[in-house]
Amino acid sequence: MKRVGCYLRVSTTEQTVENQRNDLRAYCQARGWDDVIEYSDTGVSGTRERRPGLDRLMSDVKARRVDVVVVAAFDRAGRSVRHLVEMLELFRHLDVEFISLREQIDTGTALGAAVYTIIAAISALERSLIVERVKAGLRRARAEGSGWAARDCKSPSANSASSSTRTFPSALPRKRSACRRRRICAWCASSMPTAARR
Repeated sequence: MKRVGCYLRVSTTEQTVENQRNDLRAYCQARGWDDVIEYSDTGVSGTRERRPGLDRLMSDVKARRVDVVVVAAFDRAGRSVRHLVEMLELFRHLDVEFISLREQIDTGTALGAAVYTIIAAISALERSLIVERVKAGLRRARAEGSGWAARDCKSPSANSASSSTRTFPSALPRKRSACRRRRICAWCASSMPTAARR
């Protein structure tokens, strides 16, 4: 008999998990699963990786007290692709099935395993694009910037050569460093294509 963990989540306290609960219970009943534990979070954003209900579920998964995890939709588990991939990787390592009703994904099937591979690839692509946007922003700042942009993109030796009193950004006072980091982020964002920023 499989031990099933159903995870339910809503983002605000004005919402209810009852619709999800009804769907999950009906699915488990149809599969003949009686050993079912429900884990829920109410008023908790899916962008947060640490949530009381989710933490209890993951603790039981790691303790091998759960064989199948069922959610009403992917975004109930998490809105971050990276976080979702990390969860799925842990489930796969522990031989725990993951089922999402809305997307009709079951990692216990060949198709579900293929979808996991695609999600992992998207996550890797997302990380690569972020790194490339940061590098592109720094290159643009180095090429076009004068003052803070040119100084901050130089190496410590270049800065010290140009001025004996100039300090590398990591040693700057905290407020100045924070301000310059925000400016670099602004350069990175402005270097992205309009469609990508949307």
